[in-house]
Amino acid sequence: MNPLFTELKTVRGLDSGLLRPYVPPYIAQLQQQGYRPRTVRAHLCLIANFYRWFTRTDRSLHDLNEKVIERFLQGHLRHRKWRTGERSVLLRLLSILRKAGVTPPAKAIPPTPGRCLVDQYRRYLSEERGCSSCTLENYGRHIERFVAQRFGTGLLKPSRLQARNVVAFVQSNAHLHSRGYTLQVGTALRSFLRFLHYRGHITSDLAQAVPAVAHWPMADLPKHLPAEAVQKVLDCCDQTTAVGRRNHAILLLLARLGLRAGEIITLQLEDIDWENAQLTVRSKKGRGWARLPLPRDVGKAIARYLQFDRPECSCRNVFVRMVAPYDRLSDSPVISVLTRTALEKAGVESLHKGAHLFRHSLATAMLRQGASLDEIGQLLRHKDPDTTAIYAKVDLDALRRLAIAWPGGVQ
Repeated sequence: MNPLFTELKTVRGLDSGLLRPYVPPYIAQLQQQGYRPRTVRAHLCLIANFYRWFTRTDRSLHDLNEKVIERFLQGHLRHRKWRTGERSVLLRLLSILRKAGVTPPAKAIPPTPGRCLVDQYRRYLSEERGCSSCTLENYGRHIERFVAQRFGTGLLKPSRLQARNVVAFVQSNAHLHSRGYTLQVGTALRSFLRFLHYRGHITSDLAQAVPAVAHWPMADLPKHLPAEAVQKVLDCCDQTTAVGRRNHAILLLLARLGLRAGEIITLQLEDIDWENAQLTVRSKKGRGWARLPLPRDVGKAIARYLQFDRPECSCRNVFVRMVAPYDRLSDSPVISVLTRTALEKAGVESLHKGAHLFRHSLATAMLRQGASLDEIGQLLRHKDPDTTAIYAKVDLDALRRLAIAWPGGVQ
């Protein structure tokens, strides 16, 4: 055991009990994840407190489970302020005990008939349709809601599905969510209904009953910022702190290369070719994986972050959490929150504040500097040329030359 912790009273108290063999693995796990000694000590204090309560109830380690932990926390709450992380501390301990075989594994909750059907649908998407894990997650959550709303947890009879059930579900989403969200619901629902028909659960193809959501891909102008506003956001990024320097590197990737939020999340250390100044982008959208040139300012910002600010950890993602546990950033919304904060700090007003705003801004700036739509599509890795064509609408000078004179208008 690390000498730093053997001197702690809490550890010495745990050394004489049933938990004695399992405290060192717990400490080692926290140290590997980058927790500071002060935090480790707080965890051990809680475990010692829990163990004293646990022994007073005449239980053995074989009796330990989530319900026992919850009972302790409820009593703990009445005596002192309950911190949100206390449950995770005890669940981590429970996980170590289960791996050691001294505590029974968690009891499996039998899935409902609806959950079994949704799991079958996910396997169908993965094994027979070759869909990505992202598609499985997005479609699956919509279908879980649909099945739960239509059948609940009781008897499952897909054959009783009717067109009006499908229409009502889409309409309920249209009133509560955005157009883009409702479009995704409709796509997932069509896929699921085709699956039911394919497997013989329903006799007619109800996918045709899913109402179309009004959507004109070329109707809106791409939301973008002027080049000077983008530079203002970059200049206002706080580079005096480790978090600020990490965020500055992320913003540069958004602004200079137009990366998607998910591509920044999945960026690996081995994806950066420093000798050739190139970056490998791992993407499941557009043209898939690609190699892009690494601009000097972007490379310099990433190198500084990696050399001085990135915590030491086993995670291979370039961008990780700056507080323990040191792991990859969770998901794309983290990048969107980062960009929204940066815009507000710089005082830049925009109706859209997500990470895609910088992607649109880069394409618009390139077009105004004389780049062709083909070149923009290559940088943004668009699979369909029509996706890039929307940026032609922001080239107002070129559009004026194509405009037909209005009868009776100014000569």
